Amino acid sequence: MRILIAEDEKSLNRILAKQLKAAGYSVDCAFDGEEADDFLFSGEYDAAVFDIMMPKLDGISLVKKMRSRGDATPVLFLTARDSIEDRVTGLDIGADDYLVKPFAIEELLARLRVMLRKNSEHKSSVITVDNLVIDTSSMEVRRNGKVIKLSAKEYELLHYMAVNCGIVLSREKIENHIWNYDYEGGTNVVDVYIRYLRKKIDEDFETKLIHTVRGAGYTLKVIK
Repeated sequence: MRILIAEDEKSLNRILAKQLKAAGYSVDCAFDGEEADDFLFSGEYDAAVFDIMMPKLDGISLVKKMRSRGDATPVLFLTARDSIEDRVTGLDIGADDYLVKPFAIEELLARLRVMLRKNSEHKSSVITVDNLVIDTSSMEVRRNGKVIKLSAKEYELLHYMAVNCGIVLSREKIENHIWNYDYEGGTNVVDVYIRYLRKKIDEDFETKLIHTVRGAGYTLKVIK
């Protein structure tokens, strides 16, 4: 899952990015509202975490702009303002949740998981494709009951393919969704990670789940 953070307090921004990356998310960071708006125009995000009091464009105005142009990216507001009126205003203009500073990282992660489930076809924390089971709460992956150890990026790629089960995802779409703008790796990074996943997910099983669609990309599905 790809998350956009917009927080002008640099130390908090760094902490949030570090914790979200450790939790398996791909993260882009902005330090003011206008920069965040630029990110939103040029990429797709599964969720956004915005401070309300940001320079150049505050969080409230940013979400109003997003919703007016049809951008439905789920937004969680961070703010030191904890009055009921402030919370109602934020939710009324289109934010999905509201967290008052200071807060525990564990609560932020839990609220993000809830937001992402609400905006996904998968309302449960468990995604099942044939005998492949992905527990999004614990990030545990099993196939036919066997635990499969994945790196953070392998898990993120598998999760993205699973929530889009049966849909052909182009290399460009996968790369844009999984790797943030700071990535400076090779151009074949998607193919490399698909090979990693195939070795771990498919190699020991008769039914293959990861398929190449020539000229189009990759898909995760059951072909009987």
